[in-house]
Amino acid sequence: MSTTPGAIDPPLGDIGNTAATQRKQPEPGLLDRLRGGSSRGHRLIIALGPAVVYLAIRLVGLLVLAWLSAANDEALVDNLRAWDGQWYLEIAAHGYGGVDRNMVDGFGHRYPETPLAFFPGYPLLIMALSWIPGVSVTGAAVIASLGCGVVAAYGLARLGRRIGGSDGVGLLLVVLFAAAPMSVVLSMAYSEALFCALAVWALIGVVERNWLLAGLCCAGAGLVRPTAAALIAVVGLAALVAIVRRRETWRPWLAIVLAPAGMLLYIGWVGLQTSNLTGYFELQQRGWSSAFDGGKATLTFVIKTLTGNRSVLETFTVWIVLAALVLLVLCVRQRMPWPLVAFAAAVVVLDLGSDGLMYSKVRLMLPAFPLLIPVAIGLSRRRTTTAVTTAVLLVFFGSWFGAYSLTAWQYAI
Repeated sequence: MSTTPGAIDPPLGDIGNTAATQRKQPEPGLLDRLRGGSSRGHRLIIALGPAVVYLAIRLVGLLVLAWLSAANDEALVDNLRAWDGQWYLEIAAHGYGGVDRNMVDGFGHRYPETPLAFFPGYPLLIMALSWIPGVSVTGAAVIASLGCGVVAAYGLARLGRRIGGSDGVGLLLVVLFAAAPMSVVLSMAYSEALFCALAVWALIGVVERNWLLAGLCCAGAGLVRPTAAALIAVVGLAALVAIVRRRETWRPWLAIVLAPAGMLLYIGWVGLQTSNLTGYFELQQRGWSSAFDGGKATLTFVIKTLTGNRSVLETFTVWIVLAALVLLVLCVRQRMPWPLVAFAAAVVVLDLGSDGLMYSKVRLMLPAFPLLIPVAIGLSRRRTTTAVTTAVLLVFFGSWFGAYSLTAWQYAI
């Protein structure tokens, strides 16, 4: 494997931008400076590092959430299953037809098809884990999220090492992802952890030309969140490029066929249940005002927040959104492999280009993890004290932001 940041190993071929290989050899990465000359110790760090780092940061997040929950006279367990989590738990426990009738959409209404707004992949995983003796549905949801987060962490470490050229970049990418604002949902009964795990391994399949892996993970993601549309587009386009430029045989066709299967299956099933081919999109619009408007609602929210007396959460939300746009530009300037940039850009466009709850914008950008790669590369080139101090500050800010959103903030996340 090359040690040049952004370098493309032969399997990436046309998918990567070969101009990235012209960069200078970096200084030893953060993890490289921690080897201490022990190859066995280094291998142990590589093997356990992503899981240990990820779970340690999630523990910090849970402790901060417990603190703010107590300060606001709320129960920690209630916050772990709040908002969308209640829907996932009800679906996992009782199926779509047995969801509590008192649960309503974003406008306080309830229709027979309202529960269908939530994809089945995560509830099915909860259901499977809840069959373990002694594991409650809530416990199964938290275990599922934490387990999927660890799977995502190993994928991020591998992706960061491949793009950044050192183990330190991979480990720092895990830190940044686990500490991201609204990463609290990675410990909750939310589907983000499962989706991110599938998305990162689908992208690994793309950059390593493992088309079966890419197709299967993309199909699975299509059963978890509608954001899978961004992943489907990238995987399908990358496979098509491989066919046209490399004249590969049948393997890229696997990705093209498999990638959209999960989403098409569920959207089609909802269409049958509602007797309307666009039934899923209409129930989203009717129940949560979630429709693509080209960013008009988001722009209005940003302008009003920056020019008026708004809450601390709204103000931070706007600055985090603006930071994401800056990071997207950095990804382009650093000539990262185009599938990673395209996926991050598509997630951001789908998020910021849609109407709906403005307070969910930061959470919905969590799958845009390629945006964090330039930051991980930059930190890996700094002194160890600088990298560690920055990481610690980000961990505590991200932990506070998520906990505050769940406890002090009265609206949905």
